[in-house]
Order: sequence, then structure tokens, then C-alpha cells
Amino acid sequence: MTSTGANDLGGFLRSRRERLTPAAAGIGAGATHRRVPGLRREELAELAGVSVGYYTRLEQGVSTGASGAVIDALAAALRLDRAEHEHLRTLASPRRPTRPRARRSTLRPAVGELLAAMPGVPAIVIDHRADVLCWNPLGHALLAGHIAFDAPQSRIRPNIARMLFLDPHHRALYRDWHAKAHATVAVMHQAAARHPGDAELERLVGRLAVDSPEFARMWARRPVRTCSYAVRALDHPVVGRMTLANETVGLPDDDQHLGLFHARAGTPDADALALLAQSLDRRLAPGTTSDEEKTP
Repeated sequence: MTSTGANDLGGFLRSRRERLTPAAAGIGAGATHRRVPGLRREELAELAGVSVGYYTRLEQGVSTGASGAVIDALAAALRLDRAEHEHLRTLASPRRPTRPRARRSTLRPAVGELLAAMPGVPAIVIDHRADVLCWNPLGHALLAGHIAFDAPQSRIRPNIARMLFLDPHHRALYRDWHAKAHATVAVMHQAAARHPGDAELERLVGRLAVDSPEFARMWARRPVRTCSYAVRALDHPVVGRMTLANETVGLPDDDQHLGLFHARAGTPDADALALLAQSLDRRLAPGTTSDEEKTP
């Protein structure tokens, strides 16, 4: 269930068919006994206007593609939301041969300069694998002050998914950890669909599934959602509780995302963020030693 491979179309269809109850689909349960609560293949095929044999081949991976009209009909029958519908289209699109992706994403210098130019806004850049490519000092202090600031330049970069599931310090930051973890897994599923054959992403998913039963369970449910905006309730080890708006902006042509955090002016949350910035200024003031410069 941790595969990112060729039968993701069938797996996704099956997961949504098993999730949809007959009542939600407008089908009377009747007197027949059901071993599972979801729709049967023949019921879904009838709702979508396709043959049972054709739908079965899609779900079993014998047929790996479908026309746009069929995908739209299946999405309507399965009551998919907009993000799930788009994900289904991506999974059903023809897999064109592509050049192997670079094993390491590259940050455009201008993006790094942009983060440095907004010192009062916590900011971070991640790639489609959730690897951290860059953060500004306040973004680092907010999300991962317990690791080195220059960790994104190391051979093994910090990874948001790894930290969420395997780093107790980062995990403790989120008061609603489950919501953040679910959103992260959903984004990774969409990345796997956009980048079939990405060996690094497949290794990451496989390793997390082995090391974290929670990740394995979430991945098996195949969550999909659009994660452009969220409100994050945090319990920060330095400044305590605060609630920040988290905007995620896609960077054109790079399949990278810029994450920004903000608190409304005049609120206790803004005061907490300002206090964190002040603590950072004191730590890096002349004559002081930063955590990254201390001898272990």
C-alpha cells in the first residue's frame, strides 16, 4: 500500500469506491448483505455509465488510462471534490517517457534573496519531495530551531515529512499534529502522481512507511487535498502558544513551494512572533554565539 507505481489509478479508484456508501451514492441498500460498506464495482460502473469489465480492468491495473469523459463520469459517480478530481485526471494521463529527474532540487538564487529580504516573515522553500531547500532565520527559528540553520545545504536536507513523523521536537510544534500530517501526506500523494518514477520520492515513502506506522496508515488511505492555506496552532518551545496563518505559494517552473507564516497585527500571536524575532536578534548580536556555532 506504499507504492507510488503504475497501479495508483486503480488503487485510488478502489479507495474512493470503498469509501462511498450506497446511501451517499443514491443507491438503496436493499436486502442483500454487504461484506464492506462501500459500493460494488458493478454499482459504480452503472453510475458512471461504463461496463463492469472496463471498470474492473481500470481498478486492477490492466488498463492504466481512461478518456477525459470517463474520468469525469467516474469523478461524478464517486462524489470526488475538486482536488480529488484533478488527482484522478493526473493518474489517468498517459505516462510519457521523461528524462530522469535530478536527484537534488536546485534553488534559484533569486528565491533565496527573496527570503532574505523579508526578515520579519517566517519563510521556507520546499520541493515536491518536501525537502527543505531554504529558510530565512525567522522561518528556521519558528519551525526547526533545534537543527542547524545551514542544514538545507548539507548532503541530506531536512525533510518536512520526515520531521513530522520521526522528529519529536518538530512533531511537538503542532497542536493539531494529525491535521498537519494528513495534509503533508496528501501533498506527497499528488507529487507522486506528477512525478512517476522519481526514485528519491519512492525511497522516502518506503522508508517512512517502515519507520512510522502512522505514516503507513495515512498513506494507505490515499488522502488528496489542496493545501494552499491553513491556520496553524503552534506550541513553540521558546515563545509558547501562537496561531499563525500559513500561505503556500507555488513557484513557477520549479515545482517548489514557498511557505509563509503571518499573524494579524495587534494580536497576542503577533506579539509572540515579534518576541521570537527579538530572541533571534539577541542570539546573533555581535559578541554572542549562535546555536549553530557552538561546539557540540
